[in-house]
Amino acid sequence: MERANDTVLRIAGMKTHFFTREGVVKAVDGVDLEVPRGKTVCVVGESGCGKSITARSVMRLVERPGRIIDGSIEWRPDPGTDSVDITKLDRKDPRLRAIRGGDIGMIFQEPMASLSPMHTIGDQLTEAIRIHRKLGKAEARQHGIDMLRKVGIPQPEQRIDSYPFQLSGGMCQRAMIAIALSCSPKLLIADEPTTALDVTTQARILDLLAGLQADSDMSMLFITHDMGVVAEIADEVAVMYLGRVAEHGTVDQIFGDPKHPYTQALLQSIPTMRAGGRRQTLAAIRGMIPHPQNRPAGCPFHNRCDHAIKDVCDQKVPEPADFGGNHVASCHLYDRNGDLVPLGKPARRAAEPAAATGVRVIENEPVAGDQAAPGGPAPEEDGAPLLQVRDLKKHFPIKSGAFRRAKGAVRAVDGVTLAIRPGETVGLVGESGCGKSTLGRTIARILEPTSGSIEYRRGDGSTVDVSRLGGEGLLRYRKDVRVIFQDPFSSLNPRMTLEELIGEPLRNNGLATGTELRDRVAEMLKVVGLRPEYVKRYPHAFSGGERQRINIARALITHPRLVIADEAVSALDVSVRAQILNLLGELQDAYNLTYLFISHDLSVVEHISDRVMVMYLGKIAERAETAELYRAPQHPYTEALLHAVPIPDPAQRGSRHGYTIADDLPDPANPPAGCPFHTRCRYVQDGCTTRLPELRPIKGDGHVAACHYSEELELSGL
Repeated sequence: MERANDTVLRIAGMKTHFFTREGVVKAVDGVDLEVPRGKTVCVVGESGCGKSITARSVMRLVERPGRIIDGSIEWRPDPGTDSVDITKLDRKDPRLRAIRGGDIGMIFQEPMASLSPMHTIGDQLTEAIRIHRKLGKAEARQHGIDMLRKVGIPQPEQRIDSYPFQLSGGMCQRAMIAIALSCSPKLLIADEPTTALDVTTQARILDLLAGLQADSDMSMLFITHDMGVVAEIADEVAVMYLGRVAEHGTVDQIFGDPKHPYTQALLQSIPTMRAGGRRQTLAAIRGMIPHPQNRPAGCPFHNRCDHAIKDVCDQKVPEPADFGGNHVASCHLYDRNGDLVPLGKPARRAAEPAAATGVRVIENEPVAGDQAAPGGPAPEEDGAPLLQVRDLKKHFPIKSGAFRRAKGAVRAVDGVTLAIRPGETVGLVGESGCGKSTLGRTIARILEPTSGSIEYRRGDGSTVDVSRLGGEGLLRYRKDVRVIFQDPFSSLNPRMTLEELIGEPLRNNGLATGTELRDRVAEMLKVVGLRPEYVKRYPHAFSGGERQRINIARALITHPRLVIADEAVSALDVSVRAQILNLLGELQDAYNLTYLFISHDLSVVEHISDRVMVMYLGKIAERAETAELYRAPQHPYTEALLHAVPIPDPAQRGSRHGYTIADDLPDPANPPAGCPFHTRCRYVQDGCTTRLPELRPIKGDGHVAACHYSEELELSGL
């Protein structure tokens, strides 16, 4: 991989260890990585593989008890100049200060956590400018305004004096990019810069970075777990596993001819948009990544690998195999020249791509008046919907003044009508701020509706308007309709054991106490793939994927009929996401569950949903069967969403260009007149600005859209 002066950054044998009371955590344990000048290298892998620690090590931002104990980080900002080993620089060395924030900029993962809430965007932006560019206060402010304008923030003269909480997530991320780029760095390190963003904002950020890179010939080290983003922007890819680079190659080599079993498993676990066909079980990677403190002997991936050879992979660390063209993988299946080596049979049979996770069905007596027990015969259905929502509204008043009088309202949900049939999965998609989560929480009666009705069909066939329920009736409804919340870390009380967390709905509904409650919690842990002896553990002892399984167990413990999954997999790695999606599908089949699946990831929605609803500014813009909507969208907003999703195929790079939505979502407290999407629509006509379109049938089979000109437009799907 020698490229001499063409390499702006070369990491060789770097080890970053954390020395804790429990032992040494080898977060990064021998990383070799190069970033060519003017190119983008993407680093991928599951959480805990050492990606972010590698980036922080380059910037010398690793805090105690961690430190770099071995290896080198050679920095060569300009061709023909001598390199500087960053690991040898003292923390007070002015050369390190010039490199950090000057020559190398960094975009941190979570903008709301990385930006100081006590300082304006301008204060944080001009600080870096004044330190590294030696400008006066007025000049630095003007340069900051120019940078905000360059990254696409509207009204930068006003926004520069805003605090982070006054900006949307997308704007905060752009502000972070402006700070990182304010001193014209030679290298930009971007640590998961688009993970928490919806697809349209992500597309704008990726286009922005690509444009800025082209203008300045900047190099980029881009850390992500989204393989679609990798296919869209990468020149080269490094796949990390447990603190080491398992495979490195060009983006075409990694996607077209992956060599390492871990790389192959990551690619196979991606739910791809295929515009048709019944969902299949994803090929999830077995188990989870070991803790760096308990690194397995031999190949670190051998205990999860379907091709592991006993007494070889579990004994010896594999040497790098060179496949030519800078394509390298460390695996015992190949010799140093990249040829397959006959080592005998795998220690375990390779898993089928559609391997099941083995859901156990719990047999319990049904509660009087409710549906049959899970695993038993499904109740008779006469075609009536399980849930019928009519003209539902949820407005949040805007109050001001000494007497807190209402001056307006945020119309989060503004006249939604929908029906959910028993046993189906309905996907709900849209940008952040469209009202998806508010709609889900209003249906669950976590939020009180402003107006409208929520008609729920009970197990005995009777129908009740949930919007008017209270007391015992509402408690009974909340037993039947449960929510899986978005964040597996903040949604679980850290002071409660699993027995208390999962068993709480049973106690609240008077369904079980004491030994019976403990036994039912233990059985539910088995259902979601966790050990029953974990009942006395606390949430901090579990990984993100395990915590989401705990959330699912908590939601299912009362044997609900409808589960509202609010961004249930958005915070998870691709491999853990595949496990959770498989689990949700198997639980639906075993328990006769109905899902309302809320997500901004359209590939996940396409994989799991029977029907899809597209939401925009509190209203339903389009609704159709999944295959039909993805194949032939009838609303321009749906078309834009579909084409904003990066496809995990380098051959289709750039296919979404021309469909990117340019502006941020309008203020739901002051929506545009006429069609709410007309301010961002590439097909806007005169009638769109004055007349509000009705949600009307466009095609057969229940395909409806709220667009004046659906029949006239030739919209493209997948």
